[in-house]
Amino acid sequence: MTVPRSLLGRVDLAVRRSGTLADLMLRLADLHGDKVFATEETDGGGTRTLTYAAAAEQVTRWSSVLHRRSPAGRPVVVATPNGIDQFLLCLAVSAAGGLPAPVNAQMSAAEIDHVIADSGATVVVRDVADLATGKGSRTAATALEAGTYLATPEPDDVAALFYTSGTTGRPKGAELTHRALVGQVSLAAAWPFTLRHDEIVLSLPVAHIMGFVALMGPAIAGIPIYFLPRFSPTRVLDAIETRRCSAFMGVPAMYRTLLEAGAADRDLTSVRVWISGADVMPAELARRFKSFGATATLPHIGPVGEAAFLEGYGMVEVGGNVATKVSPPMLPFGLGDSLGMSMPGWTFKVADDRGRGVLPGQVGELRLKGPGVLKGYWGDVEATRAAITADGWLRTGDLVRSGPFGTVLFQGRAKAVIKSGGYSVYPLEVEAALEDHPEVLEAAVVGVPDDKLGEVPVAAVRLRSGARSTAADVLIWAGVRMAEYKAPRQVVVVDELPRTGTRKVQRERLLPLFDRTGK
Repeated sequence: MTVPRSLLGRVDLAVRRSGTLADLMLRLADLHGDKVFATEETDGGGTRTLTYAAAAEQVTRWSSVLHRRSPAGRPVVVATPNGIDQFLLCLAVSAAGGLPAPVNAQMSAAEIDHVIADSGATVVVRDVADLATGKGSRTAATALEAGTYLATPEPDDVAALFYTSGTTGRPKGAELTHRALVGQVSLAAAWPFTLRHDEIVLSLPVAHIMGFVALMGPAIAGIPIYFLPRFSPTRVLDAIETRRCSAFMGVPAMYRTLLEAGAADRDLTSVRVWISGADVMPAELARRFKSFGATATLPHIGPVGEAAFLEGYGMVEVGGNVATKVSPPMLPFGLGDSLGMSMPGWTFKVADDRGRGVLPGQVGELRLKGPGVLKGYWGDVEATRAAITADGWLRTGDLVRSGPFGTVLFQGRAKAVIKSGGYSVYPLEVEAALEDHPEVLEAAVVGVPDDKLGEVPVAAVRLRSGARSTAADVLIWAGVRMAEYKAPRQVVVVDELPRTGTRKVQRERLLPLFDRTGK
């Protein structure tokens, strides 16, 4: 299956060079044609394979339908199950002139409803089958040949809304530009895809900024993707071993689970690079996986050396990765607390409370300036002003220590964000949800260490006078109303919460109340 050359001819050359979500798949189809874009595991135990040309045709058909259903420039919530289709639907929304707002399949109905209401979206796509019937569907087939509608945004226009929970306790839509999303991975086009065989294994949520960018990078590089919509350590190991995949990207919690699933007993020597992000990767865990891979496999000799390990630092507000550290094969450096070197175009600043740079060796807040900083939070001027300084610096809320040669060492999170399995869990959001319980008067949420996920949320609650609910009741209640990674693993009932003189909860004094393993 190929995209008609007539259709590609209708896409102005200047537009095809603009680097936007709207024309991304058409440009890649023009470059890679019938080369495999992605192989995806299906619910029935099989797989489906998409070429670049087939993916571009799918985006074209869907964009034709969406153009007729949603006003230009308005958000479209993409609430489909996790998978390649969710990624392609986001591209189709952009090609139709809209703003894709993908949501995680793990989110509860109430959480998705909030995104729909906050974004003001009038169109919500919950299944690709929704586009096969109804308004615009009958014209989609002929649009492919006749010259489909294709939006022509500028690189600095808002491309998509990625929702993340803010310190106000409510998810906010980060306005990310085309330059932030596409421009930052454009260097992947220099990968020598015609000179070597590569395949990368991914099993990340597409609605999470790491998962979205993790699909775009290999796609632009021409590296085939093997995608698992639901993470299974056994299936990941099977895929690497049987398909001889050369790379894997995941969060540290996935690496811990792979190790527990017997990674050390598998033949993973086809892997030349392991990639991690979204949370701090323990150095020893990275060393173990480096030893499982190989630098190369030589004829008559077999695998030699070990794999490299790459770790990125980023967040949704910057459209992905802004710093990378590399641990080359057979060398011990590139691991540990350093965030690594900043990516091209990015500037780091370690600032005190007044925004002034700190002296070398001192701790301050990491501030960033570069091409991927969000334009703002959708419909929230106050949150935007709080996040971005008047001179354009993004306040990350992360505490770092300035190191030598422009490096910074991660020290902790100034915000009370809990990093659980690569996801950011914001205590205020979880607390607000717990306080919706009719018998919960007040809640305080903290993170405790967990061997698999790094951290997990736990909660202390004060109940209303005369309440009959128990801690177990509240735990169950929360579990069915929040995404699994947000729901507290433990709940304790307290008479009072420890407070400072200004009535702020002293979260550190809550920690002794919980099993510190998070179990």
